[in-house]
Amino acid sequence: MKKIVVLGAGRVGKAIAIDLNKNHQVVSVDINDKELEYLIDIHKIEAVHSNLSNPANIRYLIKDADLVISAVPGFMGYETLKTIIESGKNVVDIAFFPEDPFELDDLAKKHNVTAIVDCGVAPGMGNIILGHYHKKIEVQKYECLVGGLPVERVWPYQYKAVFSPIDVIEEYIRPARYVQNGQIFVREALSDAELINFPGVGTLESWNSDGLRTILRTINVPDMIEKTLRYPGAIEYLRVLRESGFFSYDEVDVKGVKIRPIDLTSELLFPIWQLKEGEEDYTIMRIKIEGIENGKKIGYQYDLLDRYDHATKTISMARTTGYTCTAAANLLLENLYSQKGIIPPEYIGVEASNYQFILDYLKDRNVIYNRSAF
Repeated sequence: MKKIVVLGAGRVGKAIAIDLNKNHQVVSVDINDKELEYLIDIHKIEAVHSNLSNPANIRYLIKDADLVISAVPGFMGYETLKTIIESGKNVVDIAFFPEDPFELDDLAKKHNVTAIVDCGVAPGMGNIILGHYHKKIEVQKYECLVGGLPVERVWPYQYKAVFSPIDVIEEYIRPARYVQNGQIFVREALSDAELINFPGVGTLESWNSDGLRTILRTINVPDMIEKTLRYPGAIEYLRVLRESGFFSYDEVDVKGVKIRPIDLTSELLFPIWQLKEGEEDYTIMRIKIEGIENGKKIGYQYDLLDRYDHATKTISMARTTGYTCTAAANLLLENLYSQKGIIPPEYIGVEASNYQFILDYLKDRNVIYNRSAF
């Protein structure tokens, strides 16, 4: 039995801890006692209250760990990962921080560390699938449409934050990169809206988001794009908020007090966006890969429609993100993957056995990607 320290006990962090605790000794760490009490009382998982913004705390907590999971918010992610690597610990990371993880590649190799980054649903599973096909065929086009949404649509936002709300807002302001005809283009987030129909769900709105991340560097494909999915109408009100300055990090003077608009917006929106206990969500993803295989044009499509799990009371986004992470963690724990350095998920998908391991692991937890050819 291996010792695993999970940093962060939000919705996804809890799902990761619970899943890994089935076969390993897990220690969950967070500053929020309420989240930790749930893990202690219901799942008998060891938990530690700690401020993870302090690197010394992290170093102490992980000193005896066989593996570390970083499930902290994005703004803490880079420095947390750096501290873990400097401690010489293998890690699977789902923080989705804005910095370039490859800046830590030399450091990881120096400390003989395997650091799997961006290992969620998207980025994450989409990268694994693309990495698999990039080795098999001449990929010419990659498209990933993905979203996590509440089942019940409630005015005014028809949305609930199914992962860290501050990271949700980042999606609305972080410029989106995509590849067209072999060139990288940058567009503002929320641009190029499209209405797309999904069986079993209905019509959703898609828009450019910055989900390609590491594959812009690691995989050379002429056309690649990732778009986020929301209920129709979402783009308009989000653009109004953004263009009015409500998502700005620049301080403004309000009656002699300096405040960042993003902080006020967060305080106002997060309670409205909070997914209440028992409220259901779903995750939808559609991946299309087109290319040349054995001299012929071929296309593969992967469809995911995952829903809230009533039996375990686990939201879908925690399942789809968390179990991809724990699948990769088990690859490391079972010594099935040993490459050192910064490892984006597309590297894992290259080996057919690892690709199948991930799919089987997810299927065992009823997270099912349906493949079809076109």
